[in-house]
Amino acid sequence: MHHALPALRVTSLRRRAPRSGVRLPAIAGGRTELGWFLTAEQRGNDATRLRPWTEGNAVRPLVHGSTYFAALAEALAQVGRGDLVLFSDWRGDPDQRLTDGGATVTEALSAAVLRGALVKGLMWRSHLDRLRFSNEENRSLAERVNDAGGEVLLDQRVRAVGSHHQKFVVIRHPSRPADDVALLGGIDLAHGRRDDAGHRGDPQAVPFAHQYGPRPAWHDVHVEIRGPAVRDVEDVFRERWEDPAALSRLPWQAVPDVLHREDREPGPLPPPAPDPPLAGTCAVQLLRTYPQRRPGYPFAPDGERSAARGYAKALRRARRLVYIEDQYLWSADVARVFAAALRREPGLHLVAVVPRHPDQDDRLSLPPVRLGHAQALQIVRAAGGDRVTVLDVENHDGVPVYVHAKVCVIDDVWATVGSDNFNRRSWTHDSELTAAVLDRRLDGREPRDPAGLGDGARAFARELRLELWREHLDRDDDAGLIDPADAVEALRSSAAALDAWHDGGRSGPRPPGRLRTHAVVRIPLWQRLLATPAYRTVVDPDGRPAWMKARSQH
Repeated sequence: MHHALPALRVTSLRRRAPRSGVRLPAIAGGRTELGWFLTAEQRGNDATRLRPWTEGNAVRPLVHGSTYFAALAEALAQVGRGDLVLFSDWRGDPDQRLTDGGATVTEALSAAVLRGALVKGLMWRSHLDRLRFSNEENRSLAERVNDAGGEVLLDQRVRAVGSHHQKFVVIRHPSRPADDVALLGGIDLAHGRRDDAGHRGDPQAVPFAHQYGPRPAWHDVHVEIRGPAVRDVEDVFRERWEDPAALSRLPWQAVPDVLHREDREPGPLPPPAPDPPLAGTCAVQLLRTYPQRRPGYPFAPDGERSAARGYAKALRRARRLVYIEDQYLWSADVARVFAAALRREPGLHLVAVVPRHPDQDDRLSLPPVRLGHAQALQIVRAAGGDRVTVLDVENHDGVPVYVHAKVCVIDDVWATVGSDNFNRRSWTHDSELTAAVLDRRLDGREPRDPAGLGDGARAFARELRLELWREHLDRDDDAGLIDPADAVEALRSSAAALDAWHDGGRSGPRPPGRLRTHAVVRIPLWQRLLATPAYRTVVDPDGRPAWMKARSQH
């Protein structure tokens, strides 16, 4: 798959909403956004109302579901009359508790409605529960919030075998815009997600592969955004809400709506409020995926692949270290983008943290998943050799932790947190939303400019990486973790020590750290041949227009 981008140039932004007119001081000593972010032209979707990016935002990482749920519970508790709550999710369990002994998802949203807030939601309609999806859970959440006076719709405006995978909440306060907030990332409002740094799992567990035990440990990341970018996240919701296409067109999806007397026509939204005030030093670009669909999305007639394009552009600037955490690193097409960067830059390291085992272990789903994963890792290892380090995570009891996070940090400059995985499905086929962050605050610790391009290490990107690494290594300091060469060796040494402890029968004290060297399960040739069609059509489908597929373009 060819990932070339249009030539970099500034294009006219006429007919698009202007950016905030306030210019922040160049804390970083100059504008580097054009080198890292997509321009409006490079995004390749003139129909969207989203701006290329916004400046002056405060962005806070919310590592772990317990952290995100607590922040969401607090934000919803402050919602009152005239406020607006918008949310979208892949899965929602109505009885999922946001805090120990606190409100459930349904109770928190319904209480906001009863206090006079306008609550609107878009839940993916989902495939059938017997296929281990969340049809009944999502329907139940919608019905309960609607009974309280909200409006939550089940949205199946996707391609065949596709899903709405965006996970975000927007809260607007017309009377106090400084409190406006958007929360987005990889964490669903669902069972299994409310884990913490101890990784003992959510008390409200989900059915999972047996290797993770009855209460699977879960690692995930979200972000909290304040400032002008909140309005752009709101516009992501508004574009989908205002899509005139039927919420579902298949009879077996429409009939239950009629029987349950569910709303199939979105009600009006209030006029959008102006941008929230400037709140911080971060520029934020929203990266999305929408497939080509018939009828086309009004806001993306040929779909949108800004997530794929955004990563491809950023990886062109990678020089020292690309760090990713991802649930589904299993696409050969996406792996080739990382492989190209590794071949181009002989000093570039790639570190990937992935789940030790897939989330399901039935005989039909395992071979296609393992096939894609093995192909992807083979491609990046062929390009980078020993500069590629692939790890997985376990808790202190030796039980594997399921890595659901979708994070990328490049050279401690550019960072992303979102819903898209590093596979073709997320880059072309499902709906996705990711925040790319470029902080103007410089991190003054050496090396101050790891890539040597003059961008300088940025506070958000570096601290996000270090927060994750401190947890994975059982550290409370950053010694030896800042310089990329030293940092990668610290990860490898910790994983090697823990591997040796396990291989030696767990004799003696357990070494600090939670990382293990990731082993790839090879499948025999006959299984690969049988699994390939399912992998390409169901597990990792391609949602691009036919002309893009023919030209191998995003």
